[in-house]
Amino acid sequence: MSSARGGIVDTKAWQELKSHVGEISKLHLKDLLGDKARCESMMKEYDGIALDFSRQRATQDTFQKLFQLAKEMKLKDKIDRMFGGDHINSTEDRPVLHVALRAPREALIACDGKNVVPEVWEVLDKMKDFSNRVREGQWLGATGKPLTDVVAIGIGGSFLGPLFVHTAMQTEPGCARLAKGRRLLFLSNVDPIDAAFTLKGLSQETTLVVIVSKTFTTVETMLNARTMRTWITSTLGPAAVAKHMVAVSTNLKLVKEFGIDPANAFAFWDWVGGRYSVCSAVGVLPLALQYGFANVNEFLEGASSIDSHFRVAPFERNLPVLLGLISVWNVSFLGCPARAILPYSQALQKFAPHIQQLSMESNGKGVSIDGTPLPYDTGEIDFGEPGTNGQHSFYQLIHQGRIIPCDFVGIIKSQQPMYLSGEPVSNHDELMCNFFAQADALAYGKTPDELRAEGVPDSLVPHKSFTGNRPSLSLLLPNLTPYTIGQLLAIYEHRIAVQGFIWGINSFDQWGVELGKSLAGKVRNQMHLWRTKGKVVEGFNYSTTTLLNRYLKGKAQIYSASYGVFPSEVIRKN
Repeated sequence: MSSARGGIVDTKAWQELKSHVGEISKLHLKDLLGDKARCESMMKEYDGIALDFSRQRATQDTFQKLFQLAKEMKLKDKIDRMFGGDHINSTEDRPVLHVALRAPREALIACDGKNVVPEVWEVLDKMKDFSNRVREGQWLGATGKPLTDVVAIGIGGSFLGPLFVHTAMQTEPGCARLAKGRRLLFLSNVDPIDAAFTLKGLSQETTLVVIVSKTFTTVETMLNARTMRTWITSTLGPAAVAKHMVAVSTNLKLVKEFGIDPANAFAFWDWVGGRYSVCSAVGVLPLALQYGFANVNEFLEGASSIDSHFRVAPFERNLPVLLGLISVWNVSFLGCPARAILPYSQALQKFAPHIQQLSMESNGKGVSIDGTPLPYDTGEIDFGEPGTNGQHSFYQLIHQGRIIPCDFVGIIKSQQPMYLSGEPVSNHDELMCNFFAQADALAYGKTPDELRAEGVPDSLVPHKSFTGNRPSLSLLLPNLTPYTIGQLLAIYEHRIAVQGFIWGINSFDQWGVELGKSLAGKVRNQMHLWRTKGKVVEGFNYSTTTLLNRYLKGKAQIYSASYGVFPSEVIRKN
């Protein structure tokens, strides 16, 4: 592996790209877009998905230099090592094989000398059988009623990915038909308000809870799991857990101690990172319960299609590779720290939050894969909102403030077409008019001379001017079905991996999330001692001690007003 110093920054391609920035800075997108040959070279298609990156601040020469950088950073070798089951997640000594989760049954993907695909399909078959039994009323609740409502408990990657796919599927006609009379809800935040929202309108008799925790020790998830267990048993009794709660976990010992039959636990593996786990039981089980296994399998097939493309397609027409190189160019050479993800489909409203975690948790690193501090920034600040809502929110900054490259995602066929008599275009057409217009508005801008020619007063010209030359790319999908949702997911997963491979970082660990969690444990212990023994809060800095005491004293006043006693007395009584 190349380290940061004596590695990527010293490659010939990196140096040439650095020098090339000055050349690009002299060019404007309105001129670049006038070059038909250039634009044609920057429009690619695979399996129904069209990518147009002609509105990037780049020339054909730019991409040749980026391809050379990919070659010098051994991108093809790193991709092959990932698919080959090598332990490329070196800090955790693990392979990275989420591609195996959606591989065809006959595929061969080795991990430590063993083909893992049969194991994957064993779990898929088990989920198909279980979800069919629940959906067909063969698996009933403790009182004999069908289980029509599913609450999936998980956090981070165990929540954001499945929520994105669920939200995208729920208005697709075929999926909606199979989900009729069913509900899928997610409980992620340990905040009791989230539990209150989730439980509203639910009945214990018809609810199935899916607890998603690989180790069955995740603090927030297990507290929410115990909360749901209490909710169920308070009405149906302890024996109801066996019928109303299942697990996605590998820790069968703790699953059994919780009260769940280990036979009702669905496995996944250490080579599946949390944020890459939506294609495992983490996402497949709740989604299959809601939409039927056939729809979820179609989703997996869409992702697998992109996996194959990513592995074998030449870089010049490889969608994830092109997108990854574009991001490296914008971040490392043009100095753009953020990226806006702008899907022109309300069904993709949870896409940006999922990619936000996928990208920022993967590539928000400060050292190379060998531990060397990086002399350049990695990662992007990802955010987004569906169009046209985003246009009336943050597009002001994108058009006239900071330079933020944009990903526009459009759909040709709406999931829910609507045509109103007398209107010039359909509702979806109106949405897509904005999809096309916004990309050009960012690229071309509007000059003071153009404004004056329109009669705009001189006093307003500076306020109404648009510099343009703001980069974007457009992805156009034929429709939004389980298959294309899977394609979209895999494109971004692999794009993020490409960025990490080029930057020479480990995109598959997330040590940055650990420190805050460990410090929270220290606070938790102090809170417990204060409430049970009245012990003075200590061991923190002045600011934390002051604010923590204010919080605890405020809670004590609430207890006193409610119970007339100190918190420890309430705890002992309950």
